[in-house]
Amino acid sequence: MKSTPILQISGESGGGQLLRSSLSLSLATGQPFRMTNIRGKREKPGLMRQHLTCVNAAAEVCDACVDGAELGSLELVFRPGKVVGGDYSFAIGSGGSTTLVLQTLLPALLHAEKSSTVRIEGGTHNPMAPPFDFIEHCYLPVIQTMGVKASAALERHGFMQAGGGVISAEIHPVKKWKKLKLIERGDSVGTFGRVLHAHLHRDIAEREIATASHLLEWAADQIELRYATDSAGPGNTILLGARFANVCEISTGIAQMGKSAEAVATGAAKGLRSYLASSAPVGVHLADQLLLPMALAGSGVFHTLALSNHIRTNMALIEQFIPVKFTVEELEAGVKKIQCG
Repeated sequence: MKSTPILQISGESGGGQLLRSSLSLSLATGQPFRMTNIRGKREKPGLMRQHLTCVNAAAEVCDACVDGAELGSLELVFRPGKVVGGDYSFAIGSGGSTTLVLQTLLPALLHAEKSSTVRIEGGTHNPMAPPFDFIEHCYLPVIQTMGVKASAALERHGFMQAGGGVISAEIHPVKKWKKLKLIERGDSVGTFGRVLHAHLHRDIAEREIATASHLLEWAADQIELRYATDSAGPGNTILLGARFANVCEISTGIAQMGKSAEAVATGAAKGLRSYLASSAPVGVHLADQLLLPMALAGSGVFHTLALSNHIRTNMALIEQFIPVKFTVEELEAGVKKIQCG
């Protein structure tokens, strides 16, 4: 029996996203890969704890052969086996992002022969990662229109650095992918806001609410203050959203040491204001996450805002694993059409 040639990928210019996308694509297609110089340009290159959790989780759902799965490793060889549905539980062992682990596994488990449940412990609201609310309200509803039957639940909040949060998901095999077509937002359903606040002075949350309300010209009571008292450690997140008939967008600010409450809220408010100023339905972060489902469906189209480096890198990577081609067309200032076929 002829063995599948191994795909060679340089991880030097990419971060953890490049690794996670490679794992997802390898699981979904059966294509083995070797990644060298993993996160080579980062301050701390190589596999960190949350990346290692993604690798080990990916290996477990398909009984893969893996070389280099250890902390700090700069090279990884991943040879996937057959993806098997089942009940899985993973602990990151830090405040690393649970949602990124879930997004790594989801495309593969959609192609298993039976349904799966996944429970992941770690951070649920992290910098540089989609918060759980984004997965629940923005990502899952769109891929559900593509024939996906999957749901997720937040069992316990977890912030950096303590972690200890838990998310769970139920994933059913996709019977037939439907092509994605998301070129209009549809009618406005309304805007919303929420601050998740755990074991910190109330004044921080109040300053965030005041700042965001002022910038968005919202009534202060439009942003709900919710205490995440189940969290193991201190943390704070502001979530500002806009819901339309066809799509939902959430802009997030995560409290971090050395960053004022005003700066956290301003970043989130400006993000939502920028989205609302455009007519594009798909925000920058959601665009990145929809590329793989669209490629697995074989074709599709959506309109989005400016293209990030993540999006361009992801498109090039997907084309190495799946026989599709992405095209980008500028429709008007600030609106791009991404097509796959």
